[in-house]
Amino acid sequence: MNETQMTIVGNVVDDPRKRETKNGYAVTNFRVASTSRRYDREQEKFVDNGTLYVTVTCWRAMAENVYKSLRKGQPVVVTGRYYMREYTVDEHVRTAYELEATAVGHDLSRGTSQFIRVYQSGPTVTISRDEQGVPRDESDHWLDLTRDDAQPEQEPERELAAAS
Repeated sequence: MNETQMTIVGNVVDDPRKRETKNGYAVTNFRVASTSRRYDREQEKFVDNGTLYVTVTCWRAMAENVYKSLRKGQPVVVTGRYYMREYTVDEHVRTAYELEATAVGHDLSRGTSQFIRVYQSGPTVTISRDEQGVPRDESDHWLDLTRDDAQPEQEPERELAAAS
């Protein structure tokens, strides 16, 4: 699938806003303003062009990190998938453009930053062992088997006929 990738360099317009989805995933949104400049030879100075405002969406761990790291007014560089979303308000179809971030960072051409690595903890795993220290077979629990279901069916005993 072709996706439109975009990188924007600008300033954070408002403090990032963090929420959680119904499924418990973190999502953080903020806006970036990017104003390009050009040199006007007639005026012999730099002049600003129009300002582009882009809404940025960050998911999961990045959402947490962005929420803790960015503040209004800070210079940033954001890369991600640029897409269009249509929605209806009062029977009028509206269009919104968003940048779903794959990377966000401070623009270090305009200042310094300090990086602190965040380690995501995994789930706690407990392994029960038998008397000999061998891990127990507890597959009946995660297979949702009752105690009777967990026992393999035994074949009825048969008498073997002596070979003649």
